[in-house]
Amino acid sequence: MFLAGPPSHSLLRLPLLQLLLLVVQAVGRGLGRASPAGGPLEDVVIERYHIPRACPREVQMGDFVRYHYNGTFEDGKKFDSSYDRNTLVAIVVGVGRLITGMDRGLMGMCVNERRRLIVPPHLGYGSIGLAGLIPPDATLYFDVVLLDVWNKEDTVQVSTLLRPPHCPRMVQDGDFVRYHYNGTLLDGTSFDTSYSKGGTYDTYVGSGWLIKGMDQGLLGMCPGERRKIIIPPFLAYGEKGYGTVIPPHASLVFHILLIDVHNPKDTVQLETLELPAGCVRRAVAGDFMRYHYNGSLMDGTLFDSSYSRNHTYNTYIGQGYIIPGMDQGLQGACIGERRRITIPPHLAYGENGTGDKIPGSAVLIFNVHVIDFHNPADVVEIRTLSRPSETCNETTKLGDFVRYHYNCSLLDGTQLFTSHDYGAPQEATLGANKVIEGLDTGLQGMCVGERRQLIVPPHLAHGESGARGVPGSAVLLFEVELVSREDGLPTGYLFVWHEDPPANLFEDMDRNKDGEVPPEEFSTFIKAQVSEGKGRLMPGQDPEKTIGDMFQNQDRNQDGKITVEELKLKSDEDQERVHEEL
Repeated sequence: MFLAGPPSHSLLRLPLLQLLLLVVQAVGRGLGRASPAGGPLEDVVIERYHIPRACPREVQMGDFVRYHYNGTFEDGKKFDSSYDRNTLVAIVVGVGRLITGMDRGLMGMCVNERRRLIVPPHLGYGSIGLAGLIPPDATLYFDVVLLDVWNKEDTVQVSTLLRPPHCPRMVQDGDFVRYHYNGTLLDGTSFDTSYSKGGTYDTYVGSGWLIKGMDQGLLGMCPGERRKIIIPPFLAYGEKGYGTVIPPHASLVFHILLIDVHNPKDTVQLETLELPAGCVRRAVAGDFMRYHYNGSLMDGTLFDSSYSRNHTYNTYIGQGYIIPGMDQGLQGACIGERRRITIPPHLAYGENGTGDKIPGSAVLIFNVHVIDFHNPADVVEIRTLSRPSETCNETTKLGDFVRYHYNCSLLDGTQLFTSHDYGAPQEATLGANKVIEGLDTGLQGMCVGERRQLIVPPHLAHGESGARGVPGSAVLLFEVELVSREDGLPTGYLFVWHEDPPANLFEDMDRNKDGEVPPEEFSTFIKAQVSEGKGRLMPGQDPEKTIGDMFQNQDRNQDGKITVEELKLKSDEDQERVHEEL
C-alpha cells in the first residue's frame, strides 16, 4: 500500500465544467436578483449547516482543495453536480481559477464541513451568463462539502497519541520497522488497514520503500508508540493517486502503532535489573545454566514464560543449544542476577519467525532470572564460616564416622532440607557412599565444631534427574556444622582390636568350656572387649546388629554355634586369601 513506485493504474480526471473554471467579470452590479430580504445581494451568503467538531485548519487563499458540490438555481433546478460525474473538484482557491463567489464561499471552510452558498450574479456569471447553461443575471445556489485541503508549503504533521514510559530506542533512517496502521483520507474515508491482513507492515525506513511522508513520519517513534501522521499529496501519491482507493491530490492520514524496530547492524542489548552482592563468578561459554524467563515482543506481548511451566529452562550456554542472541546474552551473568536481554531478529528467529507466537522479523525481549550455573569440570566449593577456638589436632578423613547438622538450599535461597527438622544430627561414614559425593568431599578435613558452606555442582549431587524435592541439574548450597567424629574401621571390618587379641581367643569366648560358642557367649565376650577399651565396633550402627553380623560371619556352617575350627580373625582370613591367590 505504501510503495513509492508507480501505481498499477491512475484515476482519470474528467475536465471540470467551464462554469467553475471560467473567470467572468461581473457586469452591472445592480442587476443581481433579489436577496432573501428583498434587496439585491452585495456578497456571497454563507450558511454553515454542518460544522465538524474538530477543525485543525481552515481554507485560506492559495490552498489546494478537493470538494463535492451540487449547483442549482433559485427555483431548485439543478444545473451542475460533481456527484453526477463522480469526480471531485480539485483546484487552488483564491487565485482566480473559480468564480469569485465560489472563491469567497470556500474561505475558512473545514474538512467535512457542509455549506450552502448563495452567489449573486455579479460574483457569478453576471449579466452575460453562460450560453445554453446559465441565464443572464442568475443567482446561483451551491451545496458544498469540503473533503481535503493542503498547501504546497505543508510538511508532514505528526501528533503523538500515546508514548510508552520506556523507550529503549527510536526509529532512525535505515532501521527495519514493524507497525500496524489505519489509513484514511482527510475526510475519514478508509482506504487501507494492516489489521485486516493478519500481520504488521514490515519495511525499512528511509530506503525508498515507503512514500516520503511515511518515511518522515516514522522517524523518532518508540516501540509501543501511537501516532497520527498527516501527509500532503506531494509527499504521498501526488496528482496521480493510487489505484481506485486514493484519488489524485489526496492528503493521507495514518494512525500508526509501532510494534518494534531494529537495525541489521544491531547486537544484543543487555540491561542489568538486579545484581546480587558478592558475585565471585560469571557465566562463560560451556557452563550449564538454569534460569527463569519471561519472553515478550517489543510492544509487550508475552509469547512465552518458564514461570507458567513452574520449571526453569536448563541448557548449556555458548554452545549453540539456544538462539544466538540468548547464547550471547547469558554469558557474563551472575548467579541470582536479573537482566533484560533485547535480541534483534537476525540473532533470534529471523525473517520467518517461529510458531504462531513469534512473527517474522520480530525483536525479542527476555527478562531473565539466573537461578544457578555450573561447569561439568567444577569441584565442590568450600568456604569455612567458623572454626573452634581450641586447637584442632584431628580432622575428618575417609572412613570416619561423623555426626553433623546441615541446612540444604538451592542457590536462589529455596530451602530444601535441614537436619534440625529431625531433632538429631545426621550420621554418615565418610567414603561409604552413604551421602552424595559432593557432601562426602566437603565434610572431609573438618574439625569438630567447625562450620562450612559447601557449593555442590549437580554432577556431584543429584545429577540431571534430581531427587525428591531437588530439581534436575540443581547446584546445592549446604551449611554444615561438624558435631562429632570417630575413627572408622578399615573396609570390610566390623570390629578391630586396639591391641593384640588374646592368645587363647576361643577359650576366652567359650565360657562354659563345652567346645562351642553360641550367640550369647559371643555377644557377651565382644561387649566386654568394647567396655574394657580393648577393641571397638564399627561406629554408626546398632551394636547388636553388628555383633550379630560378626557371629554369622564366624558360624561357617550356619549351625548356630562357633567351633574352634570356625573361629578366625579377619586378618588371618585375608592372609589365607593372599596365599590362595598366589
